[in-house]
Amino acid sequence: MARYIFITGGVVSSLGKGLMAASLGALLQARGYRVRIRKFDPYLNVDPGTMSPYQHGEVYVTDDGAETDLDLGHYERFTGVSARQSDNVTSGRIYQTIIQRERRGDYLGATVQVIPHVTDAIKEFAQAETDDLDFVLCEIGGTVGDIESLPFIEAIRQLRNEIGRENTLFVHVTLVPYIAAAGELKTKPTQHSVRELTSLGIQPDILLCRCEKPLPESERAKIAQFCNVRKEAVIPALDAKSIYAVPMQYHREGLDSEVLRAFGITDARAPDMSRWVDIMERHEHPEGEVTIGVVGKYVGLQDAYKSLHEALVHGGLANRVKVHVKWLDAELFETLPDDELAAVLEPMHGILVPGGFGERGSEGKISSVRFARERNVPFFGICLGMQMACIEAARNTSGIKDASTTEFGDTDEPIVGLITEWMSESGLQKRSAEGDLGGTMRLGAFPARLSGNSRVRGIYGTDTISERHRHRYEVNTAYHERLEKGGLVFSGMSPDGVLPEIVERPDHSWFVGVQYHPELKSKPFDPHPLFASFIEAAVAQSRLV
Repeated sequence: MARYIFITGGVVSSLGKGLMAASLGALLQARGYRVRIRKFDPYLNVDPGTMSPYQHGEVYVTDDGAETDLDLGHYERFTGVSARQSDNVTSGRIYQTIIQRERRGDYLGATVQVIPHVTDAIKEFAQAETDDLDFVLCEIGGTVGDIESLPFIEAIRQLRNEIGRENTLFVHVTLVPYIAAAGELKTKPTQHSVRELTSLGIQPDILLCRCEKPLPESERAKIAQFCNVRKEAVIPALDAKSIYAVPMQYHREGLDSEVLRAFGITDARAPDMSRWVDIMERHEHPEGEVTIGVVGKYVGLQDAYKSLHEALVHGGLANRVKVHVKWLDAELFETLPDDELAAVLEPMHGILVPGGFGERGSEGKISSVRFARERNVPFFGICLGMQMACIEAARNTSGIKDASTTEFGDTDEPIVGLITEWMSESGLQKRSAEGDLGGTMRLGAFPARLSGNSRVRGIYGTDTISERHRHRYEVNTAYHERLEKGGLVFSGMSPDGVLPEIVERPDHSWFVGVQYHPELKSKPFDPHPLFASFIEAAVAQSRLV
């Protein structure tokens, strides 16, 4: 039977519960245990797919086509375990499921209530697909005291009673703020947060205390005494140089040992931390540096491109260089004359245009594509970035001056359009332009075949790949021949030859556009080959500048 670790947060949000869960999962994995990490989100959206990136950061997509919280990206990057639809649930999805059951008559006329129906549904989610695991880590979103999270807190309280204290552990992530005027760390917020949690029936077993100054032994003992935990179970969590230093930092503070002790596991083998030692050695001792300009529309919030940023860092680790990411607002580029645009982009050793939705900033993205093409600067287009590369090529190298996409409105030259039918491994897929937003997208992992003599074939080292998608519009193959005459080669296609997946320019130093999101599969110990190759090209470019 799997053991459960429930992770809650108190005092304030953004304390890093997701990073903590990912790091603990990595530490348990380093000891040879099989782990899976799950996220409970209290908001009423069914999933984050229709939420603005400014509201909740990026939407992470799994192989099976789930749109999930960005914390699942941390889970995958730290453990290498592919996330699934069953690893993220929201209040909206829970209530949707319950209402559907009630409408079908599944409750046999009973009055449907939070207890037991909502809490039972949460427990079903927590325990689904766990037979082959040693540990299941469940992160509760939000902050203890939020009204939205109460059903989840109640559900995990019930679950401890049902499966036994020996199979459950509560970790509470809290804040110990430093008051500069007094020169002191204050433990009172943590005491109040634990009191709030215990009033809901949960006594935490371990406290992870976020603090910006080292936590003195006296304060550690004080927290333990007032919060009814062992002093060794009060784990300091100071800010780290890199998120990839966190697993080793928590290991030094004894987090994984305390977790195993709480479960009564005394025969665990020592963790193999060589993976994380190598990552930090590469991170702390780079042999060079490059600057990558990311021309996007959500650059005001870096969490909107969280996986993208991390994938660029991974590309740097693969090449032993430090990657400086320059976030550039595509909308501002729309009003810049060519000489001013060039002044902004000339210091870049590589230009990346990421995914996105909507027309805002699109002309700025197209201008940056043109700059990269004309100046022979390494270019990487992802999702909408690939589509903008195709429109730029149509306008400037294929003579289609009115080239555009139907995503932005009616056009006589739809280089990109909404596709409503295509073949997948599971059969014919159909979408309706009038359907729910999530339902109109191509979501999840899809295969692609690579041209034998293409750059991407050399990068991947294989003829067939599988990558994750999240988009509604596709490049129109009716323009295939005209675009290739302009120098843009379609080097990756869906197996049935209908959907363009990759374009590249053979006459360019490094120019690749992909319809999928390769950043979602990149990991620090296994950088995605496209990002590793892109940064390698940027390193070569830096030597020319």
